[in-house]
Amino acid sequence: MKLIQLSVFLENRPGRLARSCRVLADAGIDIVAANVVDTREFGILRLIVADAEAATKALAGAGYAVNRAEVVAVEVADRPGSMAVILEALDAAGVNVEYAYAFTERRGARAALVFRFAQPEAAIAALQRAGIPVIGPVEAFRAG
Repeated sequence: MKLIQLSVFLENRPGRLARSCRVLADAGIDIVAANVVDTREFGILRLIVADAEAATKALAGAGYAVNRAEVVAVEVADRPGSMAVILEALDAAGVNVEYAYAFTERRGARAALVFRFAQPEAAIAALQRAGIPVIGPVEAFRAG
């Protein structure tokens, strides 16, 4: 139930983000979810892709520093308060959220959120106890 997220380190300069995405496109790798965070000097492109192994190889081969991390994606009703319910379930279990971002594709009347936890197994157990659907393989992002 954990997904592999790639973090690609980029200089914060014009064209760097486009080039990294072109590397993936040329390798035929589908980006399923993405998030970019930045500082004045550099950015981190966080990705969930259809093939993490191939993406890591393509990006590293193009000279990018790539880190892999386990993340958890959950399905949430697309209405006010849905994220609060998830966060309250995690809080009740003593699970800290390191960061989160939304997945852009809608799943009917539902959306998806991606979370990074220091303790993903504890987070998954807390989410399941609360009846919050945890999304499995990357292909599940396209279901619905």
